[in-house]
Order: sequence, then C-alpha cells, then structure tokens
Amino acid sequence: MAWLKRDKAPLEKTVKKDTPEGLWKRCKSCNEIILSHDLLANQNVCPNCDYHYTLPPQGRIDSLLDEDSFVESNSSLYSTNPLDFHDSKPYSERLNASQAKTGNKDAIVTGRGTIFGMPVHLGVFDFGFLGGSMGSVVGEKISRLYQDAEASKEPAIIVSSSGGARMQEGIISLMQMAKTCAALARLRDAGVPFISILVHPTTGGVAASFSMLGDVNIGEPGALIGFAGPRVIQQTIKQELPEGFQTSEYLLDHGMLDLICHRKNMKEQIYPLLKIMSSKIEAPAEPKKK
Repeated sequence: MAWLKRDKAPLEKTVKKDTPEGLWKRCKSCNEIILSHDLLANQNVCPNCDYHYTLPPQGRIDSLLDEDSFVESNSSLYSTNPLDFHDSKPYSERLNASQAKTGNKDAIVTGRGTIFGMPVHLGVFDFGFLGGSMGSVVGEKISRLYQDAEASKEPAIIVSSSGGARMQEGIISLMQMAKTCAALARLRDAGVPFISILVHPTTGGVAASFSMLGDVNIGEPGALIGFAGPRVIQQTIKQELPEGFQTSEYLLDHGMLDLICHRKNMKEQIYPLLKIMSSKIEAPAEPKKK
C-alpha cells in the first residue's frame, strides 16, 4: 500500500485561452464554418454555398466603382422626429443609436463615381440603419440623385436593401414613394438610364416604388423581394405559397427581374448595359456665351 502514500506533484493548472470574438461564423444556409476573413475577402458571400450576406455600403461601393472614384453627396442630411414618435423608446434615440452603429446619417449613401471610367450616380442602402427603412431623408437623397443624373446626363444606379417605409415618420415616409417615382419619371423623360439592383431583402414601400422601376432590374441570388413577407401573405389568403416564392429566381421566372447576377460579377455585368443604354443620351447643352 506504500504507493498510495507516495507524494505526487500537483498537476499544473492550464490556462484557458479565450477565442477572439468574430473569428468565424456558421453559415446560415449550408451550416459550414466560415472564417470571417475569408467571408470578407469574398464580398460577404459564403465561399461554400454562395449565400449572399448583407454587404455594408462601403463594401458595395468598393465592389461596384473604380477605386477612389466615389464622391459622396448630401452627406449632411439627417432625419428629425417630426411626429414626436415614441414606442419603447423615442424615435430620436433610435436614430442616434443607428448613426453611432453605422457611421451614416441615414439609411442610404449617395454620390458619384465611375465604373471602368464611366461616370455614374450611385445610391446604396444601409440595411443596418433601422432596417434600411425609407423615411424623409432617404426619399430626398434618392430624388436628388435622380435630379443630379438628369442634369449631368449620367446613368443612375441604386442598390436597394430595405424593410420598407419607416413607420416612425408615418404619412411622411409613405409620401416618399410618390416623390421618388416622380423624380424617376423625369429622369426617364430625359432619356437617362436607371439600373436597379435589388438585394436581400427588398420589401415594403421600397419594393413598391422606384426599386422595381429600373430600365434593367437585377437581383442577387436568393434575395427576398416583394411587398409583404411570405408569412403575412400566407396568413391573409389562407393558401400555401409556391416553393421559392418572392425569391430572385421566382421573380425572374415571372418577368419581374431581367437577370440575376452574382455579387462578384456585378460590376462587369452592368458596365456593358450602361454602355448600350447611354449611347443614345444627348449631351447636356453648354451654356450660351454672352
């Protein structure tokens, strides 16, 4: 029994090393583990199954436009609280929190840049800002983008990702549907092309207004596009919906989209379209010399 009484050196305690947060994520589509670095390098597209995650505005701008060509416009515009709206917290607090979270004043970034040297006016929704909802500032910036494109005779592109009209601004937000469509109608009358890129998700008042009115409507693979969500529609009509209902693929089959394009190919896809549509644009008249 002597071996029971032998003194043993205590086991050394191992220090557990914490894994840094955000190092990897599990794909919600294929369930595979993805390194965050690999996901970012692939423009927030899963390298295993091609699932398209939300891409922040700056990433979208970098993927579509020539390097260092983007000049932001109307960046000082921001929403107020015209209805003094409160739910669980004041609307003004929600705005402040979203501005701090995203670094943007509102749910869209607009400006001018080039695609392979061709000048374009680009608007990119920020879904991280109150779900990309369209309020008075979003509607105003989109309308100004169309006006700038009309004045310069340069194409307009908008990348939509939105939950729809912003309920905290009530009827003011709904008015933006008509306002943006009116500005787009003037752009169309001037013969200036507009390409609408619809990404996941594009719903509500945004889907029901300018985003479905492009000269060319392009969807990303698997994007949810529609007015009301599938669950709401199914509960309303009391019927089973077709498989893939309101996805880009379903809309393409039913004539609502012109094409579906992978995110990494978007710049190369829209450039020849812009060249073809821009070939008939008349140059803006030069001011008369006195």
